[in-house]
Amino acid sequence: MIQNMLESTPSYLQTGGFFLVGVAMLMVVLGFVTYAILAERKVLGFMQLRHGPNRVGGRFGLLQTVADILKLLLKEDTIPRDADRPLFIIAPVIAFAPAFLVIAVLPLTERISFANIGVGLLYYIAISGITTIGILAGGWASNNKYALLGSMRSAAQMISYEIPLVMSVIGIVLLTGSLNLNDIIAEQQSVAFLFKQPLAFFIFLIASVAELNRTPFDLPEAESELVAGYHVEYSGFRWAFFMLAEYVYLFAMASLTTILFLGGWQAIPYLTFIPGAVWFGLKFISVVFVMIWIRATFPRLRADQLMSFGWKVLLPLALLNIFLTTIVIELFRSF
Repeated sequence: MIQNMLESTPSYLQTGGFFLVGVAMLMVVLGFVTYAILAERKVLGFMQLRHGPNRVGGRFGLLQTVADILKLLLKEDTIPRDADRPLFIIAPVIAFAPAFLVIAVLPLTERISFANIGVGLLYYIAISGITTIGILAGGWASNNKYALLGSMRSAAQMISYEIPLVMSVIGIVLLTGSLNLNDIIAEQQSVAFLFKQPLAFFIFLIASVAELNRTPFDLPEAESELVAGYHVEYSGFRWAFFMLAEYVYLFAMASLTTILFLGGWQAIPYLTFIPGAVWFGLKFISVVFVMIWIRATFPRLRADQLMSFGWKVLLPLALLNIFLTTIVIELFRSF
C-alpha cells in the first residue's frame, strides 16, 4: 500500500506545473476583475446617461481600475484598537480563498478544465458557502455595531438564498443523472437547459445575484444604513480582498450559469465552425452584462422584503420546479 502511495505522489516537476497553472489562472481572473469593474462602471454610466471613467488611460479610461488598485495598495492598513486582531487579519482571506477554489471545477472549454471531478456541482456549492464564515468573522472581529449588523445580514441572506439556488439545479441533476459539470454540458448538445428548465434558470439567476450581495440584494453593504456594512473598518489591501472576492464570484457564478443553463461551449446548430471558447465567452459575457443591467435597474429591497422573497417565493417555486420535472421525466419514461 505504501508503494502505491509513493507511486501516486506527484513529482516536483508535476507540482511545479500545477502551481504555474494555478498562478496563470489567478492572473486571468485578476485581469477579468480589473476590466469587469471598468465595464460595470461604463455600462452603469451609459444606462444612467452619464460618462463613465474617461480620464486615466485615455478616452476610454482603460487604466482607471489599475490606478484604483494602486491607490488601495498604497493606502494605510489600519486595524481598530479594540478589534480581534488575528481574526480581523484572516477574515478577508477566508472570504476570498473559496471564490478562487471553486474555479478549479469549472470546465471553460472542452480542453480547458482543471479538475474534472464526479461531484463538481456539489463541490462548488459546498466550497462557496465558506465565504459566509469570512464575512461573519470580519464583521465580528471589527468590534463595530454596523460591521456586525452587516455581517449578520450577509450570513442570513447567503444562507437563505443558497437553499433555492441549490434546489433550482436539482431539476438539471434529475435530467442528467450526474453532478459532473462536463456531463451536464454534454446533455445540452441539442437543447440548452434554459429551454428545458426556464423556471429553474430564473430562480438560479435571482438567487445568484443575492449570493453575490449585488443590487438589489446588497443589504449587507447598504451605505445609507450601515455605512458599508461588514467591511466598514477595513482599509487598503484587506478591503480590496473583500471586493476581489465579490468579483471573482461574479466570474465563477457567470461561468456556472453558462455551464448549467446555456450549454457551456456547445455551439448553436449550423454555427459549429466557431470555436467552443468563443461560444463560452459570448454566453459568459451575456450573463455578466445581465447582472450589471440588474444593478442599474432595480432599487434596493428592504431586509424583510428580501427574506420574505427568498422563503415565500423562490423556495416554493424551486420545489414546484422539482415536482414538475419529476412528473415530466416519469411521463416520458412511461411512453
